[in-house]
Amino acid sequence: MNQEVNIRSLTLDDAQQLATLANNKKVWDNLRDYIPYPYNEKDAEFFINLTAEENPKQNFGIEYKGKLCGVIGVILQKDVYRKSGEIGYWIGEPYWGKGIGTKAVALITEYGFQTLGLHRIYAGIFDYNKASVKVLKKNGFEQEGIFKKAVFKNEKLHDEYRFYKLTNM
Repeated sequence: MNQEVNIRSLTLDDAQQLATLANNKKVWDNLRDYIPYPYNEKDAEFFINLTAEENPKQNFGIEYKGKLCGVIGVILQKDVYRKSGEIGYWIGEPYWGKGIGTKAVALITEYGFQTLGLHRIYAGIFDYNKASVKVLKKNGFEQEGIFKKAVFKNEKLHDEYRFYKLTNM
């Protein structure tokens, strides 16, 4: 795997780069709508400050060759689902096609299982996001279902592909 990729805590020094990368319609088209678009430096600072308060840590910057190139996180589930986590991630467009997403998902999955004590990690992918489907499959995630017309994005209904991975414990 690519040793030039790691995940790390975000700092306010990342705000400008985060805003530049996230303020891209092609990136936003694959994200949930609670993430603003257009995305500016104040949005980045707000998000970075939220991540600083997390305990345990759930959101990280993705770094490639020492430069911030995206964000990845695992949302801890509650109640009877408390041993599960949902991952979400995005890579800035200039970094697409370099294997960064595959390595970052491997790292967050390992973190979720080993550090957070999760037994199940899953991801929901919009039907048109073929790159994320490949990333998850390369990491041993299996498709468990298709949620028909479950996603309303850009004024259209889409299917959501749900993938999961279980810990080896």
